[in-house]
Amino acid sequence: MTAPVIAVVGGGQLARMMAPAAGELGVRLRVLVEAPGTSAAQLVTDAPVGAASDEEAVRALVAPDDGEAAAVLTFEHEHVPDTLLREIAAAGTPVHPGPDALVHAQDKIVMRARLTEMGVPCPRWAAVPTDPQEARAVLAEFLAGAPDGQAVVKTSRGGYDGKGVRVVSSPDDVADWITAAAEGAPQLLVEEKVPFTRELAALVARRPSGEVRTWPVVESVQRDGICSEVVAPAPDLAPALEARVRDIAVQVAEGLGVTGVLAVEMFEAPADPQQPDGETTVYVNELAMRPHNSGHWTIDGAVTSQFEQHLRAVLDLPLGATDPVAPWTVMANVLGSRLEDLTDALPEVLGRFPDAKVNLYGKDVRPGRKLAHVNVSGSDLEQVRRRAVAAAALLRGEKIEETH
Repeated sequence: MTAPVIAVVGGGQLARMMAPAAGELGVRLRVLVEAPGTSAAQLVTDAPVGAASDEEAVRALVAPDDGEAAAVLTFEHEHVPDTLLREIAAAGTPVHPGPDALVHAQDKIVMRARLTEMGVPCPRWAAVPTDPQEARAVLAEFLAGAPDGQAVVKTSRGGYDGKGVRVVSSPDDVADWITAAAEGAPQLLVEEKVPFTRELAALVARRPSGEVRTWPVVESVQRDGICSEVVAPAPDLAPALEARVRDIAVQVAEGLGVTGVLAVEMFEAPADPQQPDGETTVYVNELAMRPHNSGHWTIDGAVTSQFEQHLRAVLDLPLGATDPVAPWTVMANVLGSRLEDLTDALPEVLGRFPDAKVNLYGKDVRPGRKLAHVNVSGSDLEQVRRRAVAAAALLRGEKIEETH
């Protein structure tokens, strides 16, 4: 039997972190990277260069002239032409997640409409017309109904890590976006500014035959629109609420027909006074149909990592256990650094924090760029969190107090 080839579009850290899991399972990765030497290309030997929008490059990734055809096509990001994916699937290569599912991670208006139709809790929202005068009227009406006179406007496509999102109090705050949408840029949508108390994320994996597994619900801490820390499991989360959050994630995965790993990011908000049960409210904020930053803790903190699970799922192999291996795991992101090379910090980081699991992405340093993460597991949440955050600070080139 020849080891199956999994074709992956995208050469960033998510594809890079699939490589160890693929090696352990004995399957092969072929990754379409944006340029030689990208994060994934440093670990994956079969790494042709090409853009996700280059149809010939994606076709050659799946069926190269001088290599074995891929058993399945998957992704580390959602920016792949829908028509091309349908053609590849029609030609006989499974595409996971499929284009009918993936569109809900590509287009926020499509996602909101479908989730609302399914009865999934979402913030109040509306699509913004592309005609500038109508757009201003819809935004003004929406803002008039907002308790604090503010709302969130998003571009329907292309936004990530806080990009393509603005908090507005007037249509003038997005005048440039309104003009751009009228000229062919992505359509806009407006959403209620949810008065949330924290952000939660539920990670679920689903295989084509229908098996589904979820990991413990986590709390994600955002800074400047980018995930800074993840605490697994989410502290002080009532068992009934965790079950409800997991059920929502499974409902989304099954309802949209997702294959692979799905991250469902949610807002936890105070109880709605108009609801008689007084339950805490949760709203789905974003979807990602691939391994996700909120799941990096699983590499060291769960029986099966999100990366191994994603490979299992797209190959329709039985899914692995998702139980945590320690009471707490905290993941701290390294966003930018004063160091030219993060490996310069390894002697101090590993010496001071031998319990820290460091994962460097092999990227050039730029301000705010995701360069690495650190996982620390243990039984004392305060200590685990302090050590993870301190280790990440050293990788950013910062001085820290003595941490025990």
